[in-house]
Amino acid sequence: MTETLVKGVYKVGEEIEDTKAPKDVPLSQVWQERKNHVNLVNPANRRKLNIIVVGSGLAGGAAAASLGEQGYNVQCFFYQDSARRAHSIAAQGGINAAKDYRNDDDSVYRLFYDTVKGGDYRARETNVYRLAEVSTNIIDQCVAQGVPFARDYGGYLDNRSFGGVQVSRTFYARGQTGQQLLIGAYQALERQVAAGTVKEFPRHEMVELIVSEGRARGIVARNMVTGELETYIADAVVLATGGYGNVFFLSTNAMGCNATAIWRAYRKGAYFANPCFTQIHPTCIPQHGDQQSKLTLMSESLRNDGRIWVPKKVEDCAKDPREIPEEDRDYYLERIYPAFGNLVPRDIASRQAKNMCDEGRGVGPEVDGVRRGVYLDFAEAIGRLGKKAVSDKYGNLFDMYERITGDNPYEVPMRIYPAVHYTMGGMWVDYDLESNLPGLYIGGEANFSDHGANRLGASALMQGLADGYFVLPATMSNYLSQAFSFPKLDENSPDVVAAREAAQSQIDRLMSINGTRSVDSFHKELGNIMWEYCGMERTEEGLLKAIGLIRKLREDYWQNVKVPGKTVGGLNQSLERAGRVADFMELAELMCIDALHREESAGGHFRAESQTEEGEALRQDDRFAYVGAWEWGGSADAAPILHKEPLVYKNIELKQRSYK
Repeated sequence: MTETLVKGVYKVGEEIEDTKAPKDVPLSQVWQERKNHVNLVNPANRRKLNIIVVGSGLAGGAAAASLGEQGYNVQCFFYQDSARRAHSIAAQGGINAAKDYRNDDDSVYRLFYDTVKGGDYRARETNVYRLAEVSTNIIDQCVAQGVPFARDYGGYLDNRSFGGVQVSRTFYARGQTGQQLLIGAYQALERQVAAGTVKEFPRHEMVELIVSEGRARGIVARNMVTGELETYIADAVVLATGGYGNVFFLSTNAMGCNATAIWRAYRKGAYFANPCFTQIHPTCIPQHGDQQSKLTLMSESLRNDGRIWVPKKVEDCAKDPREIPEEDRDYYLERIYPAFGNLVPRDIASRQAKNMCDEGRGVGPEVDGVRRGVYLDFAEAIGRLGKKAVSDKYGNLFDMYERITGDNPYEVPMRIYPAVHYTMGGMWVDYDLESNLPGLYIGGEANFSDHGANRLGASALMQGLADGYFVLPATMSNYLSQAFSFPKLDENSPDVVAAREAAQSQIDRLMSINGTRSVDSFHKELGNIMWEYCGMERTEEGLLKAIGLIRKLREDYWQNVKVPGKTVGGLNQSLERAGRVADFMELAELMCIDALHREESAGGHFRAESQTEEGEALRQDDRFAYVGAWEWGGSADAAPILHKEPLVYKNIELKQRSYK
C-alpha cells in the first residue's frame, strides 16, 4: 500500500480479483460450471443454520423466500411496516429477459452485450452474462406466481423496448411492473413465513454489522417503534437494502431509502466499489421549487411512444407548446442519435437534456432563473394509435402526472428533466455475490455487480430477482457448508457486545449535541453540494471543492445538529434520519474521491476534462479499465484505500459507445 496520499485524499492498496468464477471454460458455461462445484449443505442440516436477510424488496424478499424454501432458518429485517412496501414497488416500466418472443433476433448474448455496452464497459463479463442467462427463468417464475404481465391480442406475453437496445425484450405490467413483481415475491415470502422457515422483523433498521473472527455473524437492529437496540446472530448475512441515491437529498427514491446498512458493512471492512457511478434518469417530473423533498419518476417506457423536444428558438420557451409549429421544434435525440432516437441510454438522454437547458432552450417555470425541463410529447402516438391504446399502455402514469402537475398529458406535452434515480456502485462482491468480508452477501442494487457505469432501463428488476431467486440460493451453500465449525456466539460475546455498544454510542452522541439546525437542513445542504459538483458533470476543481465543503459540513453536523425526542420509549423519526444523514456525510466524501480519482468519462460518470469533440463521454481504457474497490481507512478522517480489480474482456471488443 502506498503511504503517500494521492491527490491528497486517498491511498492505493494491492490489486484484487474475483476468485469464484471458473476461468477455463467458455463464458456460456461459467455459471453451470460454478454451480456444479459449490459445496452443498445436507437438507437435514439446513434447518440448523441461520441466515439474516436485511431488506424485503425484490432481491431481499426473493432471497429470503428462496432460502427459506430450501430449509434454512431465515430472519428478514425491513424498516417498513410491511414487506410489500419495499421501494421495489415504485419501479414502473418493466423487466428485461432474452425470450425473443417478438422474433427480432434477440438472444442471451445480445442482452449480455447490450448490458455491457450500456454500462460503458465497466462491468464484469461473467456476472453480466449470468444475469442475461437467468433472465428467461425469471419470467417463467413470475408467470407461475401469477404476475399479471401485459399480453397481446392473442394472449401471448407482450414486450416493449427500453433505452440502449434495438429489440423488444421488456416484459411489463402497465406502468406498475415493480409493484406486481413485488407482490409475487411477497406471496412467496409469506408462504415461507407461514411454513415457519422465515421470521419477519418489520419496523427494524440495521444500525451495525456484527463481525467475529473476520466473518459476518449478525446485526444490531434498532426497533423503530420502541427505540430499543436488539442483537441478532446468524451464520451468514445478506444485505439487500437498495441504493444510496438519497445522498443527493432530491431523488426519485422513497424518503426512507438509505445507505446505513451497507455503510456499516464498509466501516467493518467490506469494500465499496465504484461509488461515483450514479444514474441520473432523464424522465422525471422537474423540480418545482426549493421546498421540495422528493422527485417523481416518469417511466422510461414512455419514451417508446413519446417524442422529446425543445423549441429551436429561445424566445419560444415561454409559449404554450401547442402553439409552437412543427418546424420550430427540435427533436434533439432523434436528430443527434438517428439509430436509437428517443431510446438512447439514460446517461446520454440526461446529458443532452441538460445541454438543451444550458443553451437556454429549457421549458417550464423558472427555478433560480433557469428553465429546467424538456417536452415529452404524445400527440403523434395518440394520432397514430388512438387515445385508448395509449391509455391502455400508460394510463396510470398519465394519471399520476396529471395529479402532480395539474396538466393533462393527453392534451399538453409532459415536462420532464433528469433526476437522481439509481446507483450502479455498491458493495464489492465476487461471482458468488459474497463480499471480501466472509459470510457477508450483497444482493440487488446494494452491490456493484452488473451494470458498470450506467444501468439500462428495465434491468434493475431483472438483477434483483436474479440475485434473490437464482444466484444467492445457489452459491451461499458453498460458505454455509463450513458453518458447523464456527464458534458459537450469543449476545454476551465480546464482538456482539462491542457492536451493540458502538451503535448505542452513536445514538447517544447524536442525542447529546442539542444544536440549532435540523437534520433535514444538513441533508439538503449536502444534496446541493453533491448535485452541483458530483452530479451530471464533474471536474477536478469542483470535486476537490466538494470534498472540502463536505468535510466542513460534517464537522458542523456533529456540533450543531438538533435531534428532538427520546432515544427509547417511542417513535423518533428525527433520530432515524440523523443516523442516516451521518452516514451520507461520509459516503458523499467517498463518492467525490472516487469521481476525482477516475479521470475519464464513463456512463453516468462524466468528467468534463474527458469528452469527445462532440461532447460525448470519453473512456480511457488504458488507465481505468478496472473496478475501483474502496477500503475504510479506519476513521471518518482517515484516507480510504483504493483496490483495483482489472476488468478483462475476452468476449466483447472494447470500443467507444455509439448510438448514432
